Amino acid sequence: MKLVPDTSVIIDGRITRLIHTGEFRGARVIVPEAVVSELESQANMGREIGFNGLEELRKLQEMSQKGEIHLEYAGSRPTLEQVKLASSGEIDAMIRQTAVDYGAVFVTSDRVQAEVARAKGIEVKYMKPERGELKPLSLMKYFTDDTMSVHLKADVEPVAKRGTIGNMRLERIGKHKLSDKELLEMAHEILETAKQDPNGFLEMEMNGATVVQLGTMRIAIATPPFSDGVEITAVRPVARLSLEDYKFSGIFKERLVEKRRGILISGPPGAGKSTFAQACADFLYGHDFIVKTMESPRDLQLPPAITQYAPLNGRMENTADILLLVRPDYTIYDELRKTSDFKVFSDMRLAGVGMIGVVHATRAIDAIQRFIGRVELGVIPQVVDTVVFIDHGTIEKVYDIDFTVKVPHGMTESDLARPVINVRDMETGRAEYEIYTFGEQVVVMPVAAEKKAKASWKAIEKDIKREVAKYARGHVEVEMLGDRNAIVRVKEKDIPAILGRGGRTIDQIEGAVGVHIDVRPLEGGRAEAPAEEEGGASVPVTVKEAKKHLVVNVGKKFSGQTVEVLAGGEYVFTATVGRAGTIKIPRGSSLVDRILTSYAQGQPITARPV
Repeated sequence: MKLVPDTSVIIDGRITRLIHTGEFRGARVIVPEAVVSELESQANMGREIGFNGLEELRKLQEMSQKGEIHLEYAGSRPTLEQVKLASSGEIDAMIRQTAVDYGAVFVTSDRVQAEVARAKGIEVKYMKPERGELKPLSLMKYFTDDTMSVHLKADVEPVAKRGTIGNMRLERIGKHKLSDKELLEMAHEILETAKQDPNGFLEMEMNGATVVQLGTMRIAIATPPFSDGVEITAVRPVARLSLEDYKFSGIFKERLVEKRRGILISGPPGAGKSTFAQACADFLYGHDFIVKTMESPRDLQLPPAITQYAPLNGRMENTADILLLVRPDYTIYDELRKTSDFKVFSDMRLAGVGMIGVVHATRAIDAIQRFIGRVELGVIPQVVDTVVFIDHGTIEKVYDIDFTVKVPHGMTESDLARPVINVRDMETGRAEYEIYTFGEQVVVMPVAAEKKAKASWKAIEKDIKREVAKYARGHVEVEMLGDRNAIVRVKEKDIPAILGRGGRTIDQIEGAVGVHIDVRPLEGGRAEAPAEEEGGASVPVTVKEAKKHLVVNVGKKFSGQTVEVLAGGEYVFTATVGRAGTIKIPRGSSLVDRILTSYAQGQPITARPV
């Protein structure tokens, strides 16, 4: 029997197996030089399939030396022009021609090759890709129930990350240092399993780097010249949670359902970002939304009805074009790394698709900053309206993003007003950062950081009040903007006396306290503050539960003022009183539980001006 195998059956090792079983024993195996050239090219590019094919040829040579088969090589190597035309079938044609020249049986597991050969009258033995019983990977011996990832490298003891998301530890899992040969055999086994496993596929293959997805496990194989040694890293999820398992779940459910959102899920590697993204996808699918994903590699564990898309022809831009034709309600983009990713995310969001993006960041604000320079500054709030920061598997911070025109925090002149992106803490509603342009620079200014310094400003405020009170008969309010800037609000009729002729009086006051002062009239003609407010005494408040908020009623006389809310005499939080004299706290906040518990126990809820 004369056999001409093509590249596909050489790579998958089918020829040597059939020789061992006796089916091809004694056959004359003619290997086209075009097959050798193709395998050599793959191996030179660092691809595992190339090395697998060359290993198979080595085994055939050993069998030939033992007399089990007769092996020979035939044909010519492809020219440069033929290599360029390989995608159009030029090299495949050379391999089929060898079978014609020798009157041999053409052996392939490539369906297209088989059909073309039959159409040309060539005798074909088509070997359908195997889907037999899979043997457990030798890699699995390193995994336990709480193992998130296994890290194997040549000449290094194996290690693994084990534990829960919030408490992960690195452990040595073997005293034996692995060799290059052991790791390469393990890599070969992984690739063979990926071919046979219906849930396995080759996600990426480049020069020295291969990524395989096997069910829930992502395996990265690195070899020289890409890495300095053979390395295998296998990662799998250790938890699957629902949206109800997270803080603020009620608020997130409302937000996701009420309208299509632009949400960023940020956090350091291994913090639980993908787990939260999966929880959002499960919730959306359960509420009749069409959900798709854009992933590279595809490793989110989702219901079969949620289709997971990879880069089409290596570009997410092409995937986005297809998705806009599919018209999903929400798309999960896992993850945003390159500039092109941020642009695709923005384009789809502006097209009206709800977007949930996963991005690496050490702080919540860093996730927003990664858009700066990649997307127009004024467009960012239209692309992203919510930022979730996750660490150790829990939601640590949630920001709301909005856009306004105002004088940035710390500036006093009205002609400095400009478009400003406000980054607000969702729980308190207070701005923590402002993003705006100043000259040619984009400024990300922390606001909350200066608020924290308020304790050290109280002494300065008292000094300012004392000096200003020498010239003002009515109520005096002081707002510190920084260590060297303050706003003083007094009755309009007191302003001339405070400024003095030619500004001499205000210069004296500024010299005495060492702070630049901007004098403004009291807003709305506010009357003098009551004595208890001046002294900072606590006042009782009422608490009322609404559908989406807990409403703390302080009183209209405190409208616009900053107060501290206390439960049973203990500090709970600081907030600014609204125009109606109330403070609204979103449901789902830990502050709501604390206040309601104290209220139920009969403890007094009070507010104290600061």
